[in-house]
Amino acid sequence: MKILYILRHAKSSWKFDELSDQDRPLNNRGRSDAPLMGQELASRGVTTDLIVSSPAVRAISTATLVAKELGYDPDNIVVDNRIYGSDKHELLEVVQETPVDVNSVMIVGHNEAISDFAQMLSPEPLSSLPTAGVVALEFNSESWYEIKKENGNLLFIDFPKNYK
Repeated sequence: MKILYILRHAKSSWKFDELSDQDRPLNNRGRSDAPLMGQELASRGVTTDLIVSSPAVRAISTATLVAKELGYDPDNIVVDNRIYGSDKHELLEVVQETPVDVNSVMIVGHNEAISDFAQMLSPEPLSSLPTAGVVALEFNSESWYEIKKENGNLLFIDFPKNYK
């Protein structure tokens, strides 16, 4: 069995016009929503063997805040440049390259690709993920290369507004 957590980065700031899109930080809500989601995931007993993030500041910040709540060492977060500006097929490629001995992985990325990716793999219909929203999918598969909607099971979908 393989478990995939698909996480959209938390709310980002648009205050700094001089920053590139990739350098935009989290805003106040994002800085509170990311650890909240980490806490909620931890309360569900979620652990992950690997976290892979987009290189964007808002994605890495989200991944780091969630990782800390899950007891995952933020220094072990893998940054994959392909996640920034990707589409659902590129995200699938990133996941398919996960080593076979990794049984659970969290991908932290951006909309629309992250929501499209979750919809592509979920056996149940999903709507667009809100910021800091997470989808958990389990696959009856020995290899990440074999994951697909047909061998998947939606474990849960969760987001910050469920707790406010």
